[in-house]
Amino acid sequence: MTSHPSAGAFPGSSPFPPIGDYAFLSDCETTALVAPSGNVEWLCLPRMDSPGVFAAILDRDAGGFRLGPADLRVPAARRYLPGTMVLETSWGTPTGWVIVRDLLLIGPWHHEQELSHTHRRAPTDYDAAHVLLRTVRCVSGEVQTTLDCEPVFGYGLKPARWSYTDRGYHQGVATADGENLRLALTTDMRLGFEGCRATARTLLKEGDTRFCALSWTEHEPPYTFQEAYRRLVWTAHHWQHWLARGNFPDHPWRSFLERSALTLKGLTFAPTGALIAAATTSLPETPGGDRNWDYRYTWIRDSTFALWALYTLGFDWEADDFYWFIADVAERDEELQVMYGVDGERELEERILDHLDGYDGARPVRVGNAAYRHRQNDVWGAVLDSFYLHTRSRDRLDERIWPILKRQVESAVKYWRQPDRGIWEVRGEPRHFTSSKVMCWVAVDRGARLARIREDLRLAECWQRIADEIHADVCANGVSEAGVFRQDYRTDALDASLLLIPLVRFLPPTDPRIRATVLAIADDLTVDDLVLRYHPKQTDDGLSSEEGTFTICSFWLVSALTEIGEYARARRLCEKVLSFASPLGLYAEEIDPVTGRHLGNFPQAFTHLALINAVIHIIRAESSRGAGPVWPTSGREPS
Repeated sequence: MTSHPSAGAFPGSSPFPPIGDYAFLSDCETTALVAPSGNVEWLCLPRMDSPGVFAAILDRDAGGFRLGPADLRVPAARRYLPGTMVLETSWGTPTGWVIVRDLLLIGPWHHEQELSHTHRRAPTDYDAAHVLLRTVRCVSGEVQTTLDCEPVFGYGLKPARWSYTDRGYHQGVATADGENLRLALTTDMRLGFEGCRATARTLLKEGDTRFCALSWTEHEPPYTFQEAYRRLVWTAHHWQHWLARGNFPDHPWRSFLERSALTLKGLTFAPTGALIAAATTSLPETPGGDRNWDYRYTWIRDSTFALWALYTLGFDWEADDFYWFIADVAERDEELQVMYGVDGERELEERILDHLDGYDGARPVRVGNAAYRHRQNDVWGAVLDSFYLHTRSRDRLDERIWPILKRQVESAVKYWRQPDRGIWEVRGEPRHFTSSKVMCWVAVDRGARLARIREDLRLAECWQRIADEIHADVCANGVSEAGVFRQDYRTDALDASLLLIPLVRFLPPTDPRIRATVLAIADDLTVDDLVLRYHPKQTDDGLSSEEGTFTICSFWLVSALTEIGEYARARRLCEKVLSFASPLGLYAEEIDPVTGRHLGNFPQAFTHLALINAVIHIIRAESSRGAGPVWPTSGREPS
């Protein structure tokens, strides 16, 4: 914003910091991104998919909230407090040092306020406090410190109007015409208002502390630094206690697993258990390009990978919450959509925000996602594999669930011969994608297995015959003359989604077609070892721009190489992809193989899910070969 220090405004740099340099905060109801400058550049209220009140990540005039030294400079260090979602930024200036801590507060369960239709999970002892807390402490010397808070409601459309409360200069309230949302900024500094900005400036000397808290809804913020610090400690302990429930190996890559687990928890909408794909919308897959989508929704296909990852790491409660979210929408809807809102909303109408310039000029900026209307035939396989995994982990199938599953299997049986838009949601013409056919096989195969568990042998036999028919069709039409699985039935083009074929046990990893496919992708669908989804020039995806390598696909390749016994190559690739993690251990959707910069929405759940599964593949391979620690016995193999 023109009058507000921009997040990347260090000398000689773009006003937009690299996507991978943002820090991610969450209270499991909303999320925030903090730039290296200390500017909160993304915060949607009151929940993850609401309009942004700080959206400077999409336009420098769309709102931000900075706390830090008055002279804007590169921070000396940034980290999460170990095992938490509490960000700590250290600043060195010519006159002294300050440390800023940022977090979205967790607090006790709000019994009376939170009994709304959105809360379907069982209440716990912890809940979002609906407060963004920022503290600052001068550790040596003295530092001139500033606070600048400039919310712009409705994705940068409506500047805030500030007024004082009965707390005088220590609390301001921001509102805007036509908006029900009311923001309160509480601090032990003295606030002033300059148009739509709330500001404060103070000289901190060694040992001095200050805080500011942005709150919404009717929940109480802290009013003193002591109370703010107490609630910071509460939140830090909450995250550490949550992480301690996990089942992590004693391995050098443990920290990657822990940060991925925390990120997945942070991308979970706690009231319903939904897992969103990413915290943002419209961060470009190509610098300055048009591959810009809204990922603040939950994709049903994520379910298999989510449940596998969460169960493997011992987070059964979170896996169960997501499982029951899927069950709720699958029970309600006659035909399952590929994606839903965080409260199970069906309609996610896509529109373009023309007033926003986009991240570093990448337009259009979209909210909503038209892919909810797509026919994507892999969705039934994702559901059935998820429920089969859940059933195996408990040795029982809930009676309520069986009619839901039968309907999904019947949909796969009905539609498997028809073309669709595939796992990548191409906006060109529907085609007979091989991976979609394979996932239809997964749906019917897992349905047959579940029918046998229920001792419905007649239905199991019927479904098994159809599964065998789909299997034969894929082997007949989905394999090129070179013995390599192909993107769709009419082309020999490669597609990274084919790496899922050994992972879902369509064929054993010893099958020569599996080995040939995995190695073909590794050799011919990569840039500097990192995997592309497909070659855009060979795929009519409805868009003209190029894209980076898809990190989830690189992690899939790690898992697939491990499956076919290429352990050394798998480990080298895993080390390489892990080396591209952001300074805070986070991943966007893609990586530019030339520059190593992160591209696309951030942080990306699918990437972190695939990271967990890939690392687990490597560790288990090391364990079975006597080259590493034994994986904990509660870990679960993929189906």
